[in-house]
Amino acid sequence: MATPREIKKRINSVKNTRKITRTMEMVSTAKAKKATNKVNAAKPYADLTRELVSSLSSLASIIHSPYLRKPDKIRKVAILAIAANRGLCGGFNSNLLRMVKNRIEELKSKGVEVEVHAAGKKAIAFFKFAKVELVTTHTNIDDKAGSKEANDLASYFMERFATESVDSVEIISTHYYSAATQKPEITTVLPLSMEDTNSKGSSGPDVLYEPDPKTILENLLPMVIKTTFVKIILESVASEHIARRVAMKAATDAAGEMIKVLTRGYNRVRQAKITQEISEIVGGAEAIS
Repeated sequence: MATPREIKKRINSVKNTRKITRTMEMVSTAKAKKATNKVNAAKPYADLTRELVSSLSSLASIIHSPYLRKPDKIRKVAILAIAANRGLCGGFNSNLLRMVKNRIEELKSKGVEVEVHAAGKKAIAFFKFAKVELVTTHTNIDDKAGSKEANDLASYFMERFATESVDSVEIISTHYYSAATQKPEITTVLPLSMEDTNSKGSSGPDVLYEPDPKTILENLLPMVIKTTFVKIILESVASEHIARRVAMKAATDAAGEMIKVLTRGYNRVRQAKITQEISEIVGGAEAIS
């Protein structure tokens, strides 16, 4: 049985750990709030851009854009996995990387060649351990990431698709639905899919386009792709902070329960020691008398 001093030392150690996890929880809460504000601010712009492109979807057959190329057969797919640079965020990284691994196996089983790109130190370490060759690696997807990082990534993959180096570009990242729900998802960025909103019975208001709709659509398509990258990166960062906040709260609560258990054990050992000392004193007094 552990001595009171050993138990007391362990209690102090757990208390120090709880202070750290509590601080990390508070920091993650503040960062999550800031990140979700960015997501909510970017969402209307992304939705409006998509809506405008959809309203011009009837022109998709007459414009010549490399981003609308529909290969007869998918021979090569580029997958970008966006994970975190740090751990201590529960199943955020493991759930996403498990989905990436399953997706790679699924594509290879169909005879499709796969090239993997990793964003985040955790994803890079995972693929190196799994001996998966990485075409590119990125470690700049963090709290400070924004339009610049998204545009750089978008430009690279747009060029790869336009030159027919790959037939499809997929991003596997954590999608932010709300503060309570975030799930890893597969997003096909290229080729672009254009939904015809007019075919659904909502013709919408008459719009006057200047210049002509064809020119507008050709210039909007790259913007839609870059906006998608911005949205995905912001959602991934926000989801990471939320996952870390939840994990740190669970760790703080677990530390609190552990302190209670250890304190009870300490009191029992201390009481047993006091009882033993009293019994020894009484026994000694009786022996003397």
